Amino acid sequence: MLIFAGLGNPGARYARNRHNIGFMAVDEIARLHRASPWRSRFQAEACEATIGTEKVILLKPQTYMNESGRAIGEAARFFKIAPADVVVFHDELDLAPAKLRIKLGGGNAGHNGLRSTTAAIGNDYRRVRMGIGHPGLKELVHGYVLNDFGKAEQPWVEDLCTACADFAPLLAAHDDAGFQNKVHLFMDARGHAAVKRLGEKSEG
Repeated sequence: MLIFAGLGNPGARYARNRHNIGFMAVDEIARLHRASPWRSRFQAEACEATIGTEKVILLKPQTYMNESGRAIGEAARFFKIAPADVVVFHDELDLAPAKLRIKLGGGNAGHNGLRSTTAAIGNDYRRVRMGIGHPGLKELVHGYVLNDFGKAEQPWVEDLCTACADFAPLLAAHDDAGFQNKVHLFMDARGHAAVKRLGEKSEG
């Protein structure tokens, strides 16, 4: 059994924010893989799906971004799920828009949702980093992530979430490299290879 957790803030006010792309990805995974209805559990919206050959708990913490780990930790303890079987989908300022990278462990790069998750379950969980680009100046970051994606951004946002759902069985099978490669090829084929944002930081 695994946990796929999307990070975001609850409620209609935040639903289309850049900070909520993790919620968007998990919503699409739930839809494509015919998950059970969402219900309130573990301080989160939760549902279950069979993805590939694995049973997966899908989570959208309702504790607000900065306390995401409370919900993820509660679910992981309940099901006795090891950190390596927890996959967290989140927005990533240090990746260009429409890019995706996955890694195990590592730093939190100032992301409060990751910081909270690390505090709850340790650092050795898997992070699906969904690039949203950087506004260029540190003081602009707060407003940038809490604003909605622009109309011109919607096609790549939808395609990136679709790709995460399409290739989720690879994640469930722990083929992280295969998942990342398939998403990359899908996004290139959809014409998003050249998506850039003025002032974006390196992809480090």
